[in-house]
Amino acid sequence: MSGIAGRGQLPASGAVLVTGASSGLGRECALELEHRGFRVLAGVRRAEDGEKLLAESLHGRLRYALVDITDDASVRASAELAEREYGGLRGLVNNAGICVPGPLECVDGDQFRRQLDVNVVGHLGVIRAHLPLLRRSRGRIVNVTSGLGKAAVPFLGAYSTAQFAKEALSDALRRELTPSGVRVSTVAPGAILTPIWNKVSEAGDRVLDGAPPAVAELYRSAFQAFMAGNAQQALASRTTPEDFARAVFRALTDARPRTRYWVGADARRMGRLARLLPDALMDRRFSAITASVGAPGPLERQPG
Repeated sequence: MSGIAGRGQLPASGAVLVTGASSGLGRECALELEHRGFRVLAGVRRAEDGEKLLAESLHGRLRYALVDITDDASVRASAELAEREYGGLRGLVNNAGICVPGPLECVDGDQFRRQLDVNVVGHLGVIRAHLPLLRRSRGRIVNVTSGLGKAAVPFLGAYSTAQFAKEALSDALRRELTPSGVRVSTVAPGAILTPIWNKVSEAGDRVLDGAPPAVAELYRSAFQAFMAGNAQQALASRTTPEDFARAVFRALTDARPRTRYWVGADARRMGRLARLLPDALMDRRFSAITASVGAPGPLERQPG
């Protein structure tokens, strides 16, 4: 199937940079794009992760680069490598990201800045560094967001803020770059079971543990129930990393790419609700998540 174009699609040829390719959705995306015919430059932060990817590569069209999207020198080096090895770039998939979960009252300034630095500022740096290559090829930019880029969920406020910002970044870039022929799409996945869920749970514990104890205890019970529910949703989800990778492939090859590709029924539903429901009804939908905030824990309750 290498390089073969379907109806309404462009050939899968040329080089594509995928950031955050060490594991999860980024790893699946890099391998799928290689399988379908692209030459893939997989951005990873550790050489050992890159070597694992190389071992899984089946077609010899994948190589890795050490890319920390918050480090300008690292980002410039990846652009120079793409120019030197491939003579240009057909596509850029901005997938790298982190999630800082927790009630916003518990998220300190450093944690909030880190969320924005990785998920927004870092991606803009990657885009700026690689735009000369993409402009030359009239290529594609694919920004990975989520359903939370359209509807902010309690206890994921920092992450939602970053995703909203990435959606705005994508809209502005799409309008600015249209005259140069560079097309910009977002791919918004819903809940998918990947290793990120363990990282998110651990990050949530760190956020609460770093907050003033009296504040953390206001939220702890509700937040832990929310995190457990999220994990169950991911376990029950029928959406797979392969579904995500196929959506990215479409964004890179559709002759007329959509501005947004939803991946999973929950992501599509969130997008529709955010578009159609007034704020008051959206607030009511999320009210069960925060209903127990401020309620005393078992040790605090006094016998009646």
